[in-house]
Amino acid sequence: MSTSSLFVSGADYEQLHKHYPPLARSTIAGDCTPSYIYYEPAAERIWKYNPQIKLLMILRNPVERAFAHWNMQRFRGREPLDFFDAVREEQSRISGAPPTEARRFAYVDRGFYGQQLERFFKFFPREQMKIVKFEEFKNNQRETLASIFSFLGRKPMRWVRSKDRNIVPYQRAMNWEERIFLYNLFAEDIAKVEQMLGWDCSDWKL
Repeated sequence: MSTSSLFVSGADYEQLHKHYPPLARSTIAGDCTPSYIYYEPAAERIWKYNPQIKLLMILRNPVERAFAHWNMQRFRGREPLDFFDAVREEQSRISGAPPTEARRFAYVDRGFYGQQLERFFKFFPREQMKIVKFEEFKNNQRETLASIFSFLGRKPMRWVRSKDRNIVPYQRAMNWEERIFLYNLFAEDIAKVEQMLGWDCSDWKL
């Protein structure tokens, strides 16, 4: 079964369960898929699968996220357009595309966290959701991990190995014109996230 068909067809939990060996009852298992927050039907599907599930979300500065996403696509040979051109063409590229194709080029669209969070808040109480600011996690890993373990009902680990994943070289830096353009797109949603989560997102602003 293709990934695209998994998104558009009915839920087949055997496709999920086959990735997990039998586990002890005390073991916590999870699925780490960033696109769940972006895919519109995901919140309801997850709720139907397990209404008591705990959700962990990490949100990055949407401007930086958009550029990093584009850079990864360029590195993988999937993106022929320069960043600004790709942003301008985004809506025409993702409109009507299958979810797995749309998410590849949704550099801006995936950064509107406010509307994505609202979908999950319709189904899950806040106490079942742990939402972490990426920059806070990066700068205060020990404290952030301790809060995550507490959220999961587990004691903090004394030592956790830090391992960088999906690190690729940047072809170039984002220029100021691009940064201003993106910030103006995200400014309203950033304010919405601050209000929804009680965060200070000054470091996401210009």
